[in-house]
Amino acid sequence: MGNRRRLFENGFRLLQRSGLSRAMAPFTQGCGIVFMLHRVCAPRPEGFQPNRHLEICPDFLKTVVARVRDQGYRIVPLGEAVDLLKTGYGDQRYAVLTFDDGYRDNLTVAHPVLKELGAPFTVFVTSGLIDRSTELWWVALERLIAANRSLDLVGTGAGDGIACASDAEKEACFCRLTHWLTHEVSEDEQRAIVRHLCERHGLDLAALADELMMDWDELRRLAGDPLVTIGAHTHGHYALAQLDETAARADMAAGIRRLEQELGRKPRYFAYPYGNDKAAGPREAALASELGFQAAVTTVPGVLKSVHARDLMLLPRVSLNGYFQDAYMVDQYLTGAPFALYRTAKRLQAGLGLRSLACGAFPSTR
Repeated sequence: MGNRRRLFENGFRLLQRSGLSRAMAPFTQGCGIVFMLHRVCAPRPEGFQPNRHLEICPDFLKTVVARVRDQGYRIVPLGEAVDLLKTGYGDQRYAVLTFDDGYRDNLTVAHPVLKELGAPFTVFVTSGLIDRSTELWWVALERLIAANRSLDLVGTGAGDGIACASDAEKEACFCRLTHWLTHEVSEDEQRAIVRHLCERHGLDLAALADELMMDWDELRRLAGDPLVTIGAHTHGHYALAQLDETAARADMAAGIRRLEQELGRKPRYFAYPYGNDKAAGPREAALASELGFQAAVTTVPGVLKSVHARDLMLLPRVSLNGYFQDAYMVDQYLTGAPFALYRTAKRLQAGLGLRSLACGAFPSTR
């Protein structure tokens, strides 16, 4: 287990065993919570799974629904949660289930489970992934590293090559390249580099999307269920804050347009790709409002509170992380205590001028 995951798990166990989260709950719990998921699928046996945090198993999804309801929450559509947040009315706390990107298992695995349980959910769709014009670059990188003992990086700007024979080397390779692709090159360069690597090492990006993502007919089937809300997640899945304003607006608008063309209605809700403070901020919130969205969600961790009604374009979400499929963690999320402590730690670190030690407490998502 990596240091970040160990920090995460140990912190939650401490909160549970000490009873601190229960003591804090009356002050930190909020009125609701929005959960973020990506894939629901059977566990994989491979040792190298850098995107495992994006995958939960069907049994854990059932556990989440049961645990949330056992704690007295209603699972409601996103639109109802937004209405409740705006009006401030409600005698019962509520939870929302959301899925990002548009993976096929949202239809084939998650949908039957949630339909049987009568639990509504939202799927935020990256239209370019459904069109097969946008790359699943994070999955492609995992597949490239998994299938090779070294990667030829000549021409990418990242050196001549990198070893990835053992699982440890593969993890290090994935971390190094992911950091480089998300922090040191532009969004367009990122995609060009991934395409270059895939061509060099024989990975078919279109076939990868065909394997994992819904097509438009499948998405229409899913959208036809009244239990399901379809939201927008841009067209190209770029970190919007890393684009200039014109490009960011165009990517958001293209996602709206394609969903409206294919599904016959304009999406009312939006999720920012990556969704952290490096990918979405006040400018992106203003764009979401300008484009007519009623609410938009980030990946900034936290529960819903009345204060969020003042800015419906930057709502927090809580990631259901595939590395931590434990029922007690769901209970901890619902108290709101981990997020209050996380914010306090970040403020203290900022005040002391320290490099963030808490950044690993809530792992990022693609």
